[in-house]
Amino acid sequence: MANAMTDDQMGDVLNDAERALAQRLLDEIGTFNLDTTGIAEFSELLTVETDADGELLAGVYGWSWGGTCWIEALWVREDMRRRGVGSRLLAAAEEEARRHGCEQLALDTHTFQAPGFYERHGFEVVGTLADYPKGHSKLLLRKPLQGSSASRRPPL
Repeated sequence: MANAMTDDQMGDVLNDAERALAQRLLDEIGTFNLDTTGIAEFSELLTVETDADGELLAGVYGWSWGGTCWIEALWVREDMRRRGVGSRLLAAAEEEARRHGCEQLALDTHTFQAPGFYERHGFEVVGTLADYPKGHSKLLLRKPLQGSSASRRPPL
């Protein structure tokens, strides 16, 4: 693997050819999942906010598949936080989820990121991976969408 970090940073990063292979692995797993489950409806979502110069201020990316809208990334530039931008993006993702018939939203986050933000928006922690990274945890969160069968199920 190619090392693109400076000498005082530790870690390896993939070069372009390796990144393409990594993406191929993800694509192959996705194809397997679609073929094995028979659930072929898959839709991506991307909503971004930019400034007048086209600079990225915030965005949300995810997908709908199998009755769940997975939020892979929700990011707001630091100077734009606490202005309702994240809430707008989350609402846009929820709207897309409902449009695609999803019963729940789901995502993962770290304890040092914004779990309180998601909890304030109706998400509940359904899983925890302790010490990832060391001294912190990775959290799996879900939000049942009102009126769906998922909202009537007991928590996992």
